[in-house]
Amino acid sequence: MPPMKKRLFWALPILYIALTLACWLHTPNAESLSERRKLAQMPKLTWSGIQSGSFASNFESCTQDQFPLRETFRRGKALFSTKLLGRRDNNRIYESGEGFLAKLEYPMNEASVDYAASRFRTVYDRYLAGSNRVYVSLIPDKTAYLDGIPKLDHTAFAERLRKQTPFANFIDLSDTLTLNSFYKTDTHWRQETLGKTAEALAAAMGKHLSMEYETKLGTADFLGVYAGQSALPVAGEPLYYLWNDAFNGLEIQDRENNRTIGVYDLSALNGRDPYEMYLSGSLSLITVKNTNASSTDKLIIFRDSFGSSIAPYFFESYAEVTLVDIRYLPVERLGKFLDFADSDVLFLYSTLVLNNSETLK
Repeated sequence: MPPMKKRLFWALPILYIALTLACWLHTPNAESLSERRKLAQMPKLTWSGIQSGSFASNFESCTQDQFPLRETFRRGKALFSTKLLGRRDNNRIYESGEGFLAKLEYPMNEASVDYAASRFRTVYDRYLAGSNRVYVSLIPDKTAYLDGIPKLDHTAFAERLRKQTPFANFIDLSDTLTLNSFYKTDTHWRQETLGKTAEALAAAMGKHLSMEYETKLGTADFLGVYAGQSALPVAGEPLYYLWNDAFNGLEIQDRENNRTIGVYDLSALNGRDPYEMYLSGSLSLITVKNTNASSTDKLIIFRDSFGSSIAPYFFESYAEVTLVDIRYLPVERLGKFLDFADSDVLFLYSTLVLNNSETLK
């Protein structure tokens, strides 16, 4: 056997054995910070698990998640797929010519939109009366502003939601946003670009926004969820937040954890998801009171994570703003925590959540 083939003959099985042992013996990682998800762990070996096949399935998931140099291999696979094979996406994440990453969300899940509308209808039937002014608005996905990739018919999506919620006034936001309203590497919109969007919502609800804000830099190197999910080499971008000294006079209660919080949690900038700095992330129930508001009115916003960054625009106009996330707090329990009397009610949800609305309780 030639020397080169002989070396390869022994090197390949040695490499395989080394990687296998490294996979089995290294301390397992609890989560992937880049993908922002928990990683599969070594399953417990039981006779029932062997018989049902669950052990083999869970073991396979564990080896894939705990593979040595996993992030390096993920990056290599992403570059091979996109740069050499010419694929537009990796892990269903598309990269546009403008440097924006977006997830394939296609086609419209009509049953999901209808289910979300039925949850909103349950809120209306159980808790709302003639004293409430009720609104619903759809946050378009940034794919609506990208060309050359598969995407939903956002006009049809909005029309279906409008027809399924006849009890609410529909507020169209599509013309108030552009591609640059969104982060390049994340799902979310940029707070500092939402002036026109907030004004459109406020005007539809009979309010006027007059407060001026200072734009402050949170971090210069924000990497959103799509950066990790795509495994592509992408650059960070600035994440800003808006500030007005009037925010110092707000009373903000995280009612899920019975604590007082601020408009921004700057410590989240050093965590796995800096976007959670806005009103401390995805909390189920937050109440904001402003004794210096321009009215004594109350606003209840049913929202997903997009609502955390736009809500501060409304604090000047309402003496009380409550943010509710029914992904965590079931609709049937709301009466224990909320007084809906004489409140404006806004259902403000992103296309991504409404097209996957099984998360709504």
